[in-house]
Amino acid sequence: MKEKRIVMPKFVNESREADWWASREGRGFVKQRAAGRGKKSGATKGSRLVGKLKKAASVQIALRLPEPDLAKARELATRKGIGYQTLLKMLVHEGLRREERRA
Repeated sequence: MKEKRIVMPKFVNESREADWWASREGRGFVKQRAAGRGKKSGATKGSRLVGKLKKAASVQIALRLPEPDLAKARELATRKGIGYQTLLKMLVHEGLRREERRA
């Protein structure tokens, strides 16, 4: 059985909007939107490069980094809204492409 799609109504005022979001229908709308994001093919968080990196097959390695570099990577990744490992993969990818163009 397919669930009925919930559509957000137009609100007359903020009070009515707040009541709707607190209602069962409003909570259902949030769940519906969250479930719909996961179903879309190609929908990834971040840039196109992040999407490509997530689709590419990866190999697990161990890499030792100085603590200040790791702390900086975590800080930058948080500001960008991505994981620090994803940021590091992006930086390695970009650096390799840059070096390849130089050669």
